[in-house]
Amino acid sequence: MYKYLFGPVPSRRLGMSLGLDLVFHKLCSLNCIYCECGATTVLTSERKEYIPYDDLIVEIKHFMDNNPAPEYMTFSGSGEPTLNSRIGDVISFIKSTYPAIPLALLTNGTLFHLEEVRKEILNSDLVIPSLDAASELSFRKINRPENKLKLKDYIQGLVDFRNEYKGKIWLEVLIVPGLNDSYNDLDLLRKAFERIKPDTIQLNTLDRPGVVTGIRAATNAELQKIVDYWKLTNVEIISPPKKRKDIRSYREDTESAILETIFRRPCTADDIAKILGSHISEVNKYLDVLEAEAKIEAIRQERGVFYKGK
Repeated sequence: MYKYLFGPVPSRRLGMSLGLDLVFHKLCSLNCIYCECGATTVLTSERKEYIPYDDLIVEIKHFMDNNPAPEYMTFSGSGEPTLNSRIGDVISFIKSTYPAIPLALLTNGTLFHLEEVRKEILNSDLVIPSLDAASELSFRKINRPENKLKLKDYIQGLVDFRNEYKGKIWLEVLIVPGLNDSYNDLDLLRKAFERIKPDTIQLNTLDRPGVVTGIRAATNAELQKIVDYWKLTNVEIISPPKKRKDIRSYREDTESAILETIFRRPCTADDIAKILGSHISEVNKYLDVLEAEAKIEAIRQERGVFYKGK
């Protein structure tokens, strides 16, 4: 079993994607109220070599020597990848060794105000940063950033990166009804989009219950209303999870293992990942589909969000 790689997992946006973890579980510069991986356990903006470069490279080589090539390699996982101070070295290795495989970076974008970070990630083929709010109050309520992070620096970093980067930028905006969908919030976001100039704006919402109580997913109608209000041609609504038959490499044994586990007792996504020895991001992909097919349901308890069979 790999320690720093997971998948390939079926991604709604990237096909079969091999995930690369560059930081340990839930080390992040934000503590978003909607995060599907759970609450941030280490909230920081300090950059370090959290995952040893040499160990990661050994795993990448082993995977590529023994498996079919994935459609994408993706920096994602359950923390903020740009916190790893050697992300640039990892990107250089992948692009020089496996040039035919596109490389995607899923990031919250909060560290793009640092010139060193922007330079290190310039060789990525696709960058998917997020921006959920362009007002300081909404930013603090939804994303709960590390204290040193300022919204104006966050947005300026995205602007600067757009001016330096020649690849594609898909900017993700996650809507939490009642917190970032007022006309004022939407107007401020639109002004930010005009500065950042992403290739695509991807409108998203919660897949499952968030980290805190009292928040919900936006409906398709609510998301479409936002699209209509912005009157922008490059906005798309992220589609709901695909059904099993539409997903390459959907594993029946993984589905069965999850269902057998939670039929015995309700578990959190993290519990399931530990029991099955799987990565939480991979577990979440299967939970998406099982919820969409109404085979499981989520319930909130004192320790977090638990899943049980229906």
